[in-house]
Amino acid sequence: MTGLSRLAAIVLLPLVLSACLSSGEESRSISFTDDRGYSNQPYPNNYKTEVLAFMRTYLNNPLGVREAMMAEPVQRTIGGRLRYVTCLRYATRESDGRYREPRDRAVVYVDARLDRLLENPGDACAGATYAAFPELEKLTR
Repeated sequence: MTGLSRLAAIVLLPLVLSACLSSGEESRSISFTDDRGYSNQPYPNNYKTEVLAFMRTYLNNPLGVREAMMAEPVQRTIGGRLRYVTCLRYATRESDGRYREPRDRAVVYVDARLDRLLENPGDACAGATYAAFPELEKLTR
């Protein structure tokens, strides 16, 4: 291979490979949280266990959570896709010992697994029916 043909191969190889990757139906983006085309998501049966495990790491101080409430998962459109969402409301203790006002959070599930927490749930938690969630109040480090 001459120097010129080697240079041409180096320049053209990425173009040829990108053309192969971008053609046909196989060009979908790769995502571990993609719903893989299912419009109706499976119900997250282990939602309480997953929320507790997540909150143990999410909260700076999981001790002393008060007024914890949770709504059962319901389907909502989040980011243009149908997802199960459960809403949380709780108050956390500040470093000086005082408690903040209770705040709402939305937990989003993809393929029945906890995907993310929305700190500003907006309409995702509108009309949520909350019930006491004492397990969140009993969290330890």
